Amino acid sequence: MENKKQKTTIVLFSGELDKAIAAFIIANGAAAYDHEVTIFTTFWGLNVLRKDQQVPVQKGLLEKAFGWMMPRGPEKLSLSKMNMLGMGPKMIKHVMKKHNALSLPQLIEMAQDQGIKLVGCTMTMDLLGIQQEELIDGVELAGVAAYLGDASEGNVNLFI
Repeated sequence: MENKKQKTTIVLFSGELDKAIAAFIIANGAAAYDHEVTIFTTFWGLNVLRKDQQVPVQKGLLEKAFGWMMPRGPEKLSLSKMNMLGMGPKMIKHVMKKHNALSLPQLIEMAQDQGIKLVGCTMTMDLLGIQQEELIDGVELAGVAAYLGDASEGNVNLFI
């Protein structure tokens, strides 16, 4: 009898720091337990995988406006509660560092090192004017059908 690897899928819909940290902690934990893990990022969750620096790409006015309004990368995310005009994320990052917890960029790097599949939703990218060049290296692009294929085989499916 063949031992089939367990699968975990996470839809990361939120672009808020605390929720993104939770998603990547769960994903890394599942990978450490030898699960195949997929994080499907859509809508505001795509901002977690955006590069910190601006990338020169051709965009229309509306797409440029979305790019200016959305946070660029994991270091620019706000908190879901107690954001306090940007002080909340600074406080959380300070507390995490004090307790030797990994930062979100470190958790993302660990996820990539563990082979966690990071997927950007192509439909959302089209809607928000995000191009592949604006995402960190290693992000796969796919639509909802690909996510559903992974999720249908999943033992754990989360929406964050």
